[in-house]
Amino acid sequence: MTRVQPLKNDPSSAPPAKCDLAIVGGGIVGLALARELTHRHPRLSVCVLEREPRLGTHQTGHNSGVIHAGVYYQPGSLKARLCVEGARELYAYCDARGIAHEACGKLIVATDPSELPRLRELQRRGQANGVPGLAWVDAARIREIEPHARGVAALHSPATGIVDFAAVAHAYADDARQRGAQIATGCGVHGVRAGAHTVCLEHAQGTTEAAHAVFCAGAWSDRLAVLAGADPDPRIVPFRGAYLRLREDRRDLVRALIYPVPDPSLPFLGVHLTRHIDGDVLIGPTALMVLARDAYRLGRVRGEDTLATLRWPGTWRMVARWWRPALTELRHAASRAAFVRAAARYVPELRDDDVRPAFAGVRAQALARDGRLVDDFVFSATPRALHVRNAPSPAATSSLAIARHVADQADDAFGLGG
Repeated sequence: MTRVQPLKNDPSSAPPAKCDLAIVGGGIVGLALARELTHRHPRLSVCVLEREPRLGTHQTGHNSGVIHAGVYYQPGSLKARLCVEGARELYAYCDARGIAHEACGKLIVATDPSELPRLRELQRRGQANGVPGLAWVDAARIREIEPHARGVAALHSPATGIVDFAAVAHAYADDARQRGAQIATGCGVHGVRAGAHTVCLEHAQGTTEAAHAVFCAGAWSDRLAVLAGADPDPRIVPFRGAYLRLREDRRDLVRALIYPVPDPSLPFLGVHLTRHIDGDVLIGPTALMVLARDAYRLGRVRGEDTLATLRWPGTWRMVARWWRPALTELRHAASRAAFVRAAARYVPELRDDDVRPAFAGVRAQALARDGRLVDDFVFSATPRALHVRNAPSPAATSSLAIARHVADQADDAFGLGG
């Protein structure tokens, strides 16, 4: 979750009383959608309503900065298709806009022969998804690519890269503004009323009446969807991801990106080492369920968020199924030594005194009523509105492709195509 923060002073418009299409959420997905829709339909009046004083405050401004290539995702899933397409488009966009980025490559390292079947499954998935250049490498080749890494085998993904997603999001916002979009910050939506011809959005600065709305609200997506009349399933449950940072004089332990072989039944990738576009090397993240949707500080608790999590049947079913991984994550969150040991499995020279505290982000993870951690992107519809219900990683990588996908749905559902 990148330490690069959003720009301090976002130019903000006053929210319009009326518009053709309102986008709720000024993160990277909402801004990509505003860019896409203003390009497709230049005569539409489009506004973005963002709850915070700045754009990209939450997941967009607190992520790993990794451009994922599409290795992990189930073939045929939306994540698989939109990640591969989105990564290709994002590289081209950054080239065109002069945004700093690098296709530095990634190793997914098996440190024990027992992990090889899972690594082979990742290879199968990546090849089925069309990930470019994916290759199986042996122990000797691991040392050539990452001299300080050790393992019995690895997958090398040269198409994986790094970028500052906050910078990308602000470029999307600039594109949308230049095409006429109004972007209003400090406009948290707290009421949704759909009528026969419009949807009324009640927000912190009044009301906006729109012909149609698209909700890209991240950690608050379920709450707003229910206000609009949607099923409460799935529920967003927040997971806090904390990072450590390598001391500057130890950054040479990592050339690019080094990941473990993840548990394919969980939507988390394990403790990994990632070089950021500014040169920092991060270790993390943890994945600890927390009691606030903005729990950047571990002790932050919000009553509404706590009750929403504890009252959801899926929470208890998830805990019953995944209590062992939960204990591991709790140990990582409580002990820096345990956290570092997890990464030292594949970078053995790593020591406790090589690291310093970094920062944390919060992943908005959709949790089904049956206790299943939803692993794919989820989109749904209510009268006069569309909803992005689950868009965790790799949503930032996939943002241009997600925007096109949602815009296609909007064209059909709202009759915009003509």
